[in-house]
Amino acid sequence: MVSSPAKPAILRHSDFDYRAIPEGSIAEPVGTHTGAEKIALNVVRMSPEEKWKLDRSASEENIVVVFDGSGEAETINGHHVLDRGAALYSPTGQPLELLSGKTGLHVYVWRSTLRGDEQRSENPRTFNRLDNDETQLKNFYGTEGMDPSEETAVMNFVFWPGTGSSRLCLHCGHMEPGQTFNVHVHPESEEAFMAFSGSGQFYLADGWYPAEAGDVLFAPPGVPHGTRLPRSDEMPDEFVTCGGPTPFDKVLYERASVPTEVK
Repeated sequence: MVSSPAKPAILRHSDFDYRAIPEGSIAEPVGTHTGAEKIALNVVRMSPEEKWKLDRSASEENIVVVFDGSGEAETINGHHVLDRGAALYSPTGQPLELLSGKTGLHVYVWRSTLRGDEQRSENPRTFNRLDNDETQLKNFYGTEGMDPSEETAVMNFVFWPGTGSSRLCLHCGHMEPGQTFNVHVHPESEEAFMAFSGSGQFYLADGWYPAEAGDVLFAPPGVPHGTRLPRSDEMPDEFVTCGGPTPFDKVLYERASVPTEVK
């Protein structure tokens, strides 16, 4: 395993430390203050009918997932209506503006800085949805040496090299009762992902831990992690997570038999 100064962590949404901004409030559960070097994760709660602009950095990519509420967005590809499960990708140096609706907007924002040697897409996809199943990873049995589950979950590729993302990716795992996205590691990538809906379990480092919607898992390079929804009368019918390794891990796309080059 690759050593890392960052520590693996499960961050409960009830413990997020929000600070006030003109548009509402913002928290950063994952960032340099937690030892992360390749990824930052912000959580933004926008007040009703407010506009929030992401910085137009020439070297930073952003991915946004709508956790709750509704609104609108402007990207380089035009205007988009936002509701729960909508996802946005902002290439480096490109504008991304969010306008919250009458009930406000609650979003999770992944941020990463390019090193300068990544491929750049001429026409990246900038809007998608977590439930888009056009490209999927199935029957993923995890990392060699770990005991895999035979009932594997399905993962949607929402943003990835095939949609034009240079460094960030966004995957959405759907688990039904008894299904697992098997424990695995990323040798060079940091992973930050969230529980989007339902409740289930996160695996991190050496064991399984309860997780509910809004919670975040952070795994430094080489740290085992996974998700599952055990069979139980107390568990919901589905557990959905989203996020991904940064920089993207080509192994996942090779397992799905899809190209790993930036389109």
